[in-house]
Amino acid sequence: MAKIEPFRALVYNQGEIRNLSFVVCPPYDIILPTQQQYYHDLHPYNFIHILLGKDIPEEDKYRRAAHLFKDWQKDKILVPDTSPAIYFYSQQYNLKGEKRTRLGFIARLYLEDKNSTIYGHEHTRLEPKEDRLKLLKSVKANLSPIFVIFADKKRIIQNTHQYIQDRKPFIDIVDEEKIIHKLWRLESSDILEGIKTKMQNENIFIADGHHRYEVARTYRDEMRKRLGSRQQDEAGFNYILAYFTNANSSGLTILPIHRLVKLDFPMDTKKLLTAIGNYFDIEEIKDKIRFFFLMQRAGETEHVLGLYYHKKYWLLRLKNIKILDRLISDRPSEFRSLDVSILNYIVLKKTLGLDLEDKEILTFSAHTDELIDKVDNDPSYIAFFLNPVKVQQIISVALSGQKMPAKSTYFYPKVLSGLVINKFE
Repeated sequence: MAKIEPFRALVYNQGEIRNLSFVVCPPYDIILPTQQQYYHDLHPYNFIHILLGKDIPEEDKYRRAAHLFKDWQKDKILVPDTSPAIYFYSQQYNLKGEKRTRLGFIARLYLEDKNSTIYGHEHTRLEPKEDRLKLLKSVKANLSPIFVIFADKKRIIQNTHQYIQDRKPFIDIVDEEKIIHKLWRLESSDILEGIKTKMQNENIFIADGHHRYEVARTYRDEMRKRLGSRQQDEAGFNYILAYFTNANSSGLTILPIHRLVKLDFPMDTKKLLTAIGNYFDIEEIKDKIRFFFLMQRAGETEHVLGLYYHKKYWLLRLKNIKILDRLISDRPSEFRSLDVSILNYIVLKKTLGLDLEDKEILTFSAHTDELIDKVDNDPSYIAFFLNPVKVQQIISVALSGQKMPAKSTYFYPKVLSGLVINKFE
């Protein structure tokens, strides 16, 4: 049973911070080092100073974050909101010239123990979990929400949107990507109880924030062990801050995450294509725009990958999906049928003999031009492109008890950090 609760958020004091666009930032895990410096320089109270502080020799960045968090509250930069609420959240954005709006809400989500209705779909790594756990222990707050999707069988989001659409949001900002973010408070007891009740029978699927979710459970377990019989089931550490959106909404956009492979030495193109041709039908496409158009269209009915090497584009159409039945027979069909599984196991592992865990030879990006530029400037690079994972594939893999390969999905746009904070009582 999914249990959600309103909370009294810690928010920026708009009497002190007139333009909130200067103090919010993206989630920590998508901020590049160059962006980290940008947000640090943007404003002395930008949330990144707490969320993703700089590494300074002989200084504990987690203790520094805790001091800043405390000082900003003392100086009334961050203040408690007027009352407990669930926060309705609208994001208006453009994708390839098309205007879209994604709607959802932010609330506290109870961290379940057994028979959970909360499902993850991606593998996690130890290093980022250790980092986030140290920060959580220091600040004792959920600094940014995880991103979850659900079927919304009872039209919670649509009905709530009708309720608030004529009301003025208390946060209304435009970010660096020209995305419009609006937040409304839902404070009426009838509205809050209605949302809580309707959410009880929903399965929850984590889209972004797998590391933070696992860290929150670890922290909760440590607190329960420490407090023993004094532990209260409704204490703040039993919850995590979460953003909820409809899995079937047209405003939900999933982008692919592409792969860049660094070889030990440049590979002969003919040799590469011959090896790949054992498993794929290969078609060279001369034009970049046409290449991505054909790849997207083919992906609607078949398994197709994109390859860029030596300034040439190729479409790779899988000859037979049953190849994966032999290579990864220990995984269910939901996992085997993913394009990213086909790339990982047939191309990267079987054909190129790569170690999928080697960070030195395999990097990821959602930006095609970034990978193309790197291939053009270094002949030892090969770029592989993917079509986006479908939301039903995410749900099917999660329900099968499996995890998708790392870096399989990129939900867009991201939920901003610094809009609302869940400080543990």
